[in-house]
Amino acid sequence: MNSVITFGEMMLRLSTPNYERFSQSNFFNVHYGGGESNVAVSLANFGISVEFVTRFPKNDLAEAAFLELRKRGVGTQNIIRGGERLGIYFLETGAVARASNVIYDRMNSSFSEVKPGMFNWGSIFEKASWFHWTGISPAVSQSAADTCLEAIIAAKELGITISTDLNYRKKLWKYGKRSNDIMEELTKYCDIILGNEEDAKKHFNIHPEDVDVRDAQSIDAIRYQSVCRQLKEKFPNAKKIITTLRGSTNANYNTWSGILYNGKDFYTAPVYNITDIVDRVGSGDSFMAGLIYGLMTWPEDDEKALHFATAASCLKHTIHGDANLVSIDEVNKLMSGDQSGRVSR
Repeated sequence: MNSVITFGEMMLRLSTPNYERFSQSNFFNVHYGGGESNVAVSLANFGISVEFVTRFPKNDLAEAAFLELRKRGVGTQNIIRGGERLGIYFLETGAVARASNVIYDRMNSSFSEVKPGMFNWGSIFEKASWFHWTGISPAVSQSAADTCLEAIIAAKELGITISTDLNYRKKLWKYGKRSNDIMEELTKYCDIILGNEEDAKKHFNIHPEDVDVRDAQSIDAIRYQSVCRQLKEKFPNAKKIITTLRGSTNANYNTWSGILYNGKDFYTAPVYNITDIVDRVGSGDSFMAGLIYGLMTWPEDDEKALHFATAASCLKHTIHGDANLVSIDEVNKLMSGDQSGRVSR
């Protein structure tokens, strides 16, 4: 298959072990990840040719992140070097009624200082058929937002499919711009738009109709179709609008599903009960990767693509770290109804 290009920041993740609080822990577990790099790793696992585009500093931490990508089969030839530091985020994993907590340390990271003109998008997109970005990148800095727009316009001019995960992060929009000042311009070029009801609300003031959003324990998919319709009305060039649906009983027990709207038909994925979450960070990225794989593999079967994405991201909740390290066979097994978890001998 032709390659997928993803663009964004890869960070060092430092997480407390065993549900400990920051004030308790004497050490951190180390992983590397970020929204767009997580998508790239998942796609590489699924056998898709994928390139990750970013900017790394010249130091050993960046080299470790670089090697992690190479180890997972992600193309790295368009990573440029410069700047002083790799972005970091700290994760305190919640349990039961205590929510997880993230602290970002990304100020003045190498990626936050990217500028238009640093990347040769014509060369990068030469053999590409798909470009993916997320709402995290333009939240980091104005120059990152400008560079993201530069990439999107270049991809659009070449007729490349463009996807986005809206990914609203309130802790990142700190450089003086509101998200809707930036995101509307970037999103209008997209063919595939993924987001949940909070993303739609925060970025575009779109609300689900007749839904009590305070009821987080269960989500009626039919009632959230209005989010998809409103996004389609706002961005008429989009071919598909997808909404993930998470019901939260507590930090360890969620339900998980999704809706796909292609402008004509709605498709709803099965609801998975995830009763003992290992790590939910990156679950949206794993959904996006599964969706890209599904739409590339079964371009005439939106329902199957949605089901694959939902099953893949369900399995991500069982994997430590940001990236989804599951195979196509494992996803297909879950899609077939096998949730036994029995040992494979």
